[in-house]
Amino acid sequence: MDSTTFIKIRRDLHQIPELGFKEFKTQAYLIDYLSSLPQDTLEIKTWKTGIFVRIKGRNPKKTIGYRADIDGLPITEGTGLEFKSLHEGQMHACGHDFHMSIALGLISYFVTHPIDDHLLFIFQPAEEGPGGAEPMLKTDIMQEWKPDMIIALHIAPEYPVGTIATKEGLLFANTSELFIDLVGKGGHAAYPHQTNDMVVAACALVNQLQSVVSRNVDPLDSAVVTIGKITGGTVQNIIAEAARLEGTIRTLSVESMARVKERIEALVKGIEVGYQCKTSIDYGAMYHQVYNNEELARDFIAFAEERENIDVIVCKEAMTGEDFGYMLKQIPGFMFWLGVNSDHGLHHAKLDPDEDAIKTAINLLTKYIEYKSN
Repeated sequence: MDSTTFIKIRRDLHQIPELGFKEFKTQAYLIDYLSSLPQDTLEIKTWKTGIFVRIKGRNPKKTIGYRADIDGLPITEGTGLEFKSLHEGQMHACGHDFHMSIALGLISYFVTHPIDDHLLFIFQPAEEGPGGAEPMLKTDIMQEWKPDMIIALHIAPEYPVGTIATKEGLLFANTSELFIDLVGKGGHAAYPHQTNDMVVAACALVNQLQSVVSRNVDPLDSAVVTIGKITGGTVQNIIAEAARLEGTIRTLSVESMARVKERIEALVKGIEVGYQCKTSIDYGAMYHQVYNNEELARDFIAFAEERENIDVIVCKEAMTGEDFGYMLKQIPGFMFWLGVNSDHGLHHAKLDPDEDAIKTAINLLTKYIEYKSN
């Protein structure tokens, strides 16, 4: 299939990144394109800012699903591209513009090359947060059109174009956001004895949190606790009454996630007592692990290895988080990495994926979906 159209679509979408559940322009763009296609076998339904698209099969025995996420990130773009983001402070820095254009390429192919089975394409909002996969699964539309298997991909800047990487079983980690608020007593910097300084308390807690993984997680397991942001205080000569820590937890097992949270809660209670303050913890968005169905992943790897111009890597699991894991919890399927050869990684302001990967993905997946429908 000629990829020129879908490269243009990717560039159009790249200019209008929107945050989770605010993808109004994105949804309108997708629906406008879908409306331009032959409608004989096409059914389109919306949910919030997401879209369900079903292509009716000729003689259906099952439904094959495909998911593409559609939201952007709160990042100011630094690529300098001619088609850079038009939305200040927002960017498609995780490749969701690629994911959408590839999905539209598959839909465009299958509305003119019908197969026996139904196809369900899910354009999912809010993957970056607060999470769109889990609530989409609960919709009446999903229950009516629920696929028997489901596929998704994610761009991989570290791999060259023409490379795909995946594995059987665990691919992405369990993840949870982490927000900790500390409230003490502020006051004049000259009278620290009359206050409970939350900058000091926050610093002590950050240091203690570094012991969670090293001393509470099985060394043969893996986990990460990262504090990426600290805020506290107002000016240099006032002792801070409040402080806030923002971070993330990632584990390769559900059991480790529970242990890590239990230990964090114990440390926070200790800070509460030791620094005479009030505390609260919010875990924000929590994502279930991405666990590929062994049989389907093995089958896809074998299929891809037989394709020309495709290099298959059986990769290791990653600490990346993805709410596609909720879909895989209920529906057999798999996710794979798509090589896009960028010098800058995911969530970087200068991420610049190679657009040749769009053609690679469309060609591979049209053949694979046809194969699965035979």
